[in-house]
Amino acid sequence: MKEIILTTINAKWIHPSLALRLLKANLGPLEDSCEIIEFALRQKLEEKIEPLVSASARETFVAVQRLRIIGISVSIWNHSATTELLKELEKNWIKKPVIILGGPEVSHLPPDAEIFRYADYVIRGEGEIAFRELCEDILAGRQLPSVTQPQFITAGDVDISKIKSAYHLYTDEDLFKKLIYVEASRGCLFNCDFCLSALATELPALAVKNTKRAAVREFPLEPFLAEMDILIKRGVKTFKFLDRSVNINIKRAIKILEFFLSACIGVSGKKNSCAQETFVAVQRLQDAFPYSPVVHFEMVPSIFPDELRETLTLFPPGTLRLEIGIQTLNSEVAARIGRPSNPEKELEALCFLREKTHAIIHADLIAGLPGEDLASFGKGFDRLWSVLRGDNTEIQLGILKQLPGAPISRHNENFKMRYNPLPPYEIEETSAMSAVDLQRIKNFARFWEILVNRKLINLREIKNVFDKFMALSDSLLAHFGRNWGIDKDELQEAVKTKRDEQLFF
Repeated sequence: MKEIILTTINAKWIHPSLALRLLKANLGPLEDSCEIIEFALRQKLEEKIEPLVSASARETFVAVQRLRIIGISVSIWNHSATTELLKELEKNWIKKPVIILGGPEVSHLPPDAEIFRYADYVIRGEGEIAFRELCEDILAGRQLPSVTQPQFITAGDVDISKIKSAYHLYTDEDLFKKLIYVEASRGCLFNCDFCLSALATELPALAVKNTKRAAVREFPLEPFLAEMDILIKRGVKTFKFLDRSVNINIKRAIKILEFFLSACIGVSGKKNSCAQETFVAVQRLQDAFPYSPVVHFEMVPSIFPDELRETLTLFPPGTLRLEIGIQTLNSEVAARIGRPSNPEKELEALCFLREKTHAIIHADLIAGLPGEDLASFGKGFDRLWSVLRGDNTEIQLGILKQLPGAPISRHNENFKMRYNPLPPYEIEETSAMSAVDLQRIKNFARFWEILVNRKLINLREIKNVFDKFMALSDSLLAHFGRNWGIDKDELQEAVKTKRDEQLFF
């Protein structure tokens, strides 16, 4: 029987939590006393309750052993579901364990947040060291939870060169059936107001007042690649890097890319003198391998020097996914939120990726940024679409969120920003974009995802697509009364009818 359980509610079953595995791997002597139990957002509540309640008291022939500690990782996406779970667990405990909450969501919530009613401790910040120390104190009797309120622990940034890796804790089922999250670095070079990376935090461990965090902290590269090699040999299907900006360090990025070219695909990171010969060689090697893992990176669109481009062209079809954060193509809006912006350079990089590589390209835009109206957003969408009208491209239209603690709140008064107070804290109205406009964009985003990104319809020949697809998505909502749970064939037939009537395209 394990004394410590680490748990979370993942967005989907295919998304195993690297955070839980890192906490377990860094428990030191307590690692063997810890068990990970993961749930998925769509699982029934009773399926989440039973394993945790049954773990709170199990009999052996010798004595009753009981769970002592539950650590729960909380994110913006599982906040409400976790609160619901904790409420129900409160009614069902056989013997209540100590509840420790952590994760990005609870690190910046106000102390009176409802979720804290069910917690004994809350760790704010990176938890690899703080969680281990707290568990040691609780199990040794040096730390007793308060009866009336949770205790908040502020954890500084850990020295990532000294924490133990957790990749060995991925199971064979994880490797074969799920996305495998890895991280070669933490942090971001930029300070966009909507992101928690914009927060500069003190490092108590350094004992130097007002010492700020390094923008990006890198894991030692050779040990990291050695771990990746082990995962490849174990049969990983999909690597998803958590790094915010893999390409801010070009030399390091190329080493990582060349490693995956060589280890996964068997291709050299150096081009032959003839591009066609290189392509043929890549195709032959790909045919010789039983499978090639997919590698997913997030990259900054303004940093694509020639040496990086050359390496990216070597990846065969189906082996590379690139997530490119555009967010806005309005330079004035970008400057307002502290985001570096060079639209022409960014669009040129996307054009190169579409035309010269086999990468699947996923680009993001955010609606509802302070001062950006519907016309500006639509113009940006059309500019992005003009370079991403291809088979291997996706545009994700996101809605601005006010993450707890994020500096985006400084614009609330000037731009009359009104957000939903419940997670995921989406913007509902601004001085530049009405509530009606934002609702239309949300509906647009949903139909764009299920129709265009999932390749149910092909709009490559449509140039100025924003206004036309907005009208289509309005019409589809009116026709079905919803934008979810629609039969695929019925949806395609409705779109075909409207196209035949020449209503939109």
